[in-house]
Amino acid sequence: MDQNSLIEKWLNNSLSEAEMETFQKSEEYPFYQKLIADASSFKASHFSQLSNFESLKQRLPEREVPVIKLNPTRWILRIASVFVLGFALFYFFQLKSEVKIETLAGQKTIVELPDASLVTLNAVSEITYSPKKWNKNRSLTLKGEAFFDVAKGARFDVITEKGSVSVLGTEFNVRQREENFEVICFEGIVKVVSGNFTEELRAGDRLRLHKGELIRSKSAMAEPQWSSGVSDFIESPFIEVIKELERQYNVEVILNEVSGESLFTGGFVHNDLENALRSVTEPFGLSFSISENQLVTISKREN
Repeated sequence: MDQNSLIEKWLNNSLSEAEMETFQKSEEYPFYQKLIADASSFKASHFSQLSNFESLKQRLPEREVPVIKLNPTRWILRIASVFVLGFALFYFFQLKSEVKIETLAGQKTIVELPDASLVTLNAVSEITYSPKKWNKNRSLTLKGEAFFDVAKGARFDVITEKGSVSVLGTEFNVRQREENFEVICFEGIVKVVSGNFTEELRAGDRLRLHKGELIRSKSAMAEPQWSSGVSDFIESPFIEVIKELERQYNVEVILNEVSGESLFTGGFVHNDLENALRSVTEPFGLSFSISENQLVTISKREN
């Protein structure tokens, strides 16, 4: 006997002992049992009693009443479909309300936010924010590096994996690459929070967090050099310099018996690969070669 027939006979109280035992073992039985229990506890308000069925019959007009056979399984599926549809709409309007903008290797782009704040994204970087919530919450997440020119207004938050930066209206640069986190303030005041550190930066201040160590320094630049086509570094591990070069030129660099921990101060241009490679290798007395498939190998220079 199918499930619908069992339910119908159960509602009519006409199940045999064997059928009742089968129905009670089904997955749906607890649900229907609770449904009947809830229905039995329902109390209607303003209920008027009639003396008997004949009195009721006299009050009702005589007409044929259509009989509708309920299919419990079908209406349960309809209820489930409503929940599924509701979840789908929530996903579309809420989760899809976020905007994600990302750049590829060798690519930079300028993004105008809803309040006219400008974000310049460096290569291989990404920001995510919600336009719908922007008026109440000027907040975005950043992966990579970006320069911010923030319109004055409510607090503006930049959130990264390694720390956050909060301002009211100013110009600053944030870089978060793997374990490295750096903030440079070019105008106004910014508050930087990372772990147990809370620092306030003013124009010209540079803050760098590397392997848990907080390093403060000064910057004489009016804007980040990468936005003008030059990547600059101050006492940065050589491997960081090489990774940035890979991002700007979309190449792979192999260090052949060369330490990536040596500290580099200087920079390289973004429009000439050979020039850039000379800029980062000559201070260490290194040589480089470029294969046809843009594979770069940096080695110790032969005497």
